[in-house]
Amino acid sequence: MRANGEFVARMEDVLGVYVRELDDRFPVVCMDEKPYQLLDEVRDPLPVGPGRAARHDNEYVRQGTCAIFVFTQPLAGWRRVQALPQRTRVDWAHQVRRLLDIAGWPGSASTAASANSTRSTPSSPRGAGRDEHRPAAGRLALHDQRRPNPTPPPLPGN
Repeated sequence: MRANGEFVARMEDVLGVYVRELDDRFPVVCMDEKPYQLLDEVRDPLPVGPGRAARHDNEYVRQGTCAIFVFTQPLAGWRRVQALPQRTRVDWAHQVRRLLDIAGWPGSASTAASANSTRSTPSSPRGAGRDEHRPAAGRLALHDQRRPNPTPPPLPGN
């Protein structure tokens, strides 16, 4: 995406979420997801020796892929990381549902999504095709630099 006025406005919105103060009623949660390639050694590495680091061969065997989902609440010092065998809208919806329901947050959560998060849209929990994800979708204000932003949950004093 080019750095035009619309992109700058969306990025300023995301950055505005990052600078909010800690409020347990409206937690700011940052989310990222990425595919990851799983590799294995073809030959055992040569061990560490005096004055010598371990040596690894450049050749490897591909052992498949996985998806890594990361949710963090930086101001509270909290994070949750999970690796799954795939990366779909349904998987993302399950992660959001777990985040909002199991973490026990009573209010809405404002999520600042990363630029490479392709599955994180406001409709993802609904688009997962499962009724159990619909309540979670209503508790999520997704801020993303790539698409228009929703009205965020009300902040204290506003």
